[in-house]
Formats: sequence, C-alpha cells, structure tokens
Amino acid sequence: MTDEQPIKLTLYVAGETPKSVAAIRNLRQLCEEHLTGRYEIEVIDLRQQPQLAREHNIVAIPTLVRSLPVPVQKIIGDLSDREKVLVHLQVDQR
Repeated sequence: MTDEQPIKLTLYVAGETPKSVAAIRNLRQLCEEHLTGRYEIEVIDLRQQPQLAREHNIVAIPTLVRSLPVPVQKIIGDLSDREKVLVHLQVDQR
C-alpha cells in the first residue's frame, strides 16, 4: 500500500459499552500513530441504526471495516491487538 492512498474505515459499535468505547479509542490512537492525515473514520452505532447490521453484513460488534483501498477487510473485536489490526489494514509499521 502506498502512502497516498486514503484509508476509509467504518467502525460498527453498539452504544457505549466498554468494548465499543475501547474499540473507538484504540482505533483513533492507531490511526493517529500510523495513518496521520490519510484516513477517514466513520463510527456507526447499530443501536441507533440496527438495519445497517443486515445491510452491511455485520455479525459481531465491534467490527471495523476497511472499505478503501479494496479489497474490503473486516476486523472483529476491541482492536487492542495493534499488531493484528495493522496487518489486516495492510499498514506499514515504520
């Protein structure tokens, strides 16, 4: 992945549960440290928009979806395993 490609991330959560809050915090920290200036994060609360779970094929929460660049990648969990998240996002760890 080149540095110029924007990374579009969507995090599906369910309200303000401890796992949801941790996932949001971990994602923001990871992006600030490794993707500065080249990412877009959208957080979707499935308690407010439950129909999106079916539409977007979300089977567990929290789930992070990287929609750009393709191929689409999904990561389930609170994103505390930074190494795993970076590998799935295909981000160079410099």
